[in-house]
Amino acid sequence: MPNARREFALEPEDLERLANLAGPFDEHLRQIELRLGVSVANRGNVFRIDGDQGHVDAAEKVLRALYAATEDEVLDARGINLHLQESHVAALDLAAATSAQDVVIRVKRGSIKGRGPNQTRYLHAIATHDINFGIGPAGTGKTYLAVASAVDALEANRVQRIILVRPAVEAGEKLGFLPGDLTQKVDPYLRPLYDALYEMLGFEKVAKLIERNVIEIAPLAYMRGRTLNDSFVILDEAQNTTVEQMKMFLTRIGYGSAAVVTGDVTQIDLPRQVRSGLRDAIDVLREVSGISFTFFTAHDVVRHPLVQKIVRAYEKHEAAKDGGSNT
Repeated sequence: MPNARREFALEPEDLERLANLAGPFDEHLRQIELRLGVSVANRGNVFRIDGDQGHVDAAEKVLRALYAATEDEVLDARGINLHLQESHVAALDLAAATSAQDVVIRVKRGSIKGRGPNQTRYLHAIATHDINFGIGPAGTGKTYLAVASAVDALEANRVQRIILVRPAVEAGEKLGFLPGDLTQKVDPYLRPLYDALYEMLGFEKVAKLIERNVIEIAPLAYMRGRTLNDSFVILDEAQNTTVEQMKMFLTRIGYGSAAVVTGDVTQIDLPRQVRSGLRDAIDVLREVSGISFTFFTAHDVVRHPLVQKIVRAYEKHEAAKDGGSNT
C-alpha cells in the first residue's frame, strides 16, 4: 500500500491553466500517474498525491513545474513526456512499487489489457520506461502488446511516428537477393507486426500511415547514424542481433522516444561462434536504472493450448541437454 500522501495548492488559481495541466479527460495526470507510480486527484487547484514517498516528492515537483509552464505553453502528451524526462524521474526505482497498475489500451476493435501478471507488468513497464525488453517464447504476447502500446502512443500524440525494426533471418541482413524495393524486401520479416497493426488500426489506415512515413519499416542495418526523436521504436526478433548491432540500436534513441526490444533467446539463428546481442544486453543492462526487463515463460502463452505444451516440451529437452553437457 502507498505510504505517503501529499496535499498542496497550485497558485494562482486559474481554471484555464488547470485545464491545460490536466489535459483532455485528465490524460496528462494519467500519464504522470503511470510514469511515477502514484495516484493524483484534484479539486480545483488543490491536488492530492498518494504513493511511495520518493515518487510523491517527484510528482509534486513535476506538477509544480508543469503548472508554471502553463503560463505561456499549451501542454500536450509529448510536452508532458519531455518534462518528465528533463526532471530525471526515470532515475526513480519504480520496480519498488508493490504491484503494476493495470494499463488498458483502447483500439479499433475494443480494449487490450494484460492477461495475467507478466503481461500486466509488461504493459506497465512500457508505459513507465523509455527502453523495455520483452523476452520469452512465441505466443506470450510480447510483440502484440508492444505494437498496441505504440499505436496508443501515436494516437495520443505522445510520439510522431512508429518505427518497426527487425533483423533479417540472416544476422548479416543480406537482402540484396530479394526482389523489390527496400520495404518489399523487409515486409516478409515484419509480417507479425503488420498483422497486429492491421487488427488495431485497419488495413487502409495502416497503408496511409506507411505512405506518409508515420509508420516506418527499417532493417536494423539501416539504423546506423540515425537519432530517433519523438518515435516509438520496436525491435522484433532481437535474439538475431549481434552485440554490436544491439548497442548501435539502443544508442539511436532520442528525446521523446520509447523503445521496446522483443525476442526469444531459445530461437537464435546466428552462427554458433557469434554471441546474441539480446543475451549480451540481459547481462550488461539488467541493473541499469530506467531500463525494464520482462521475462515470459510457457505459462504466459496465450495461443492454442498445444503451443504451451510444445514450448514446455522444448524447455524440458533443453534443460536436460544442458544438464547432460555439464556432467
